[in-house]
Amino acid sequence: MEQDNQFLKWATDLQSIAQAGLEYGKDIFDKERYEKVREIAGEMMQAQTGLPKERIDTLFLGDEGYQTPKIDTRAAIFKDDKILLVREKSTQTWSLPGGWNDYDCTTAENCAKEAREEAGRIVKPVKVIAIQDRNHHNKPIRATNITKIFYLCKEISGQFEPNDETDACEYFALDKLPRLSLGRTTKEQISMCFEANKDPNWKTRFE
Repeated sequence: MEQDNQFLKWATDLQSIAQAGLEYGKDIFDKERYEKVREIAGEMMQAQTGLPKERIDTLFLGDEGYQTPKIDTRAAIFKDDKILLVREKSTQTWSLPGGWNDYDCTTAENCAKEAREEAGRIVKPVKVIAIQDRNHHNKPIRATNITKIFYLCKEISGQFEPNDETDACEYFALDKLPRLSLGRTTKEQISMCFEANKDPNWKTRFE
């Protein structure tokens, strides 16, 4: 497993170098070399992950400019010492409401939007619980770096309705969690949210 992770890191390092070179390089021949490096990085990633070339081109090689992490926001919503989780329709596993940060939203706005879309809840983000590097906490390791931002949210109103992404929404006690979507939310991350909800002096965790 450690060897696999190292291989992925080599591929992502090469991709990052090539992407920056294509953005800032001036010499046409250097740009051709960077394009070749990027192509090799994509082939390495495809060989290691087994993903089809089309997905590699979109997810791994589709960015431009200086390479930065993607942002994922998650909403921690509590009621009666239970936390709200949604069930992903595609996998039938559960996670905190959340997802990719839209380009035109702040992280707090995006967190509230995802809670509304996935859980039918109108919420107000009130505290940043943690800012985490996904690959340090969630499996499997992703080729693209992702920054996860967890918000403690106050529920205002709302009611769940099945949608394109989620088909169930319930509150769970920490000792009775369902099968989780570990790429999105782990038990450790949920436990952290419980701690933050109980601690009025909680300080944001980050790394």
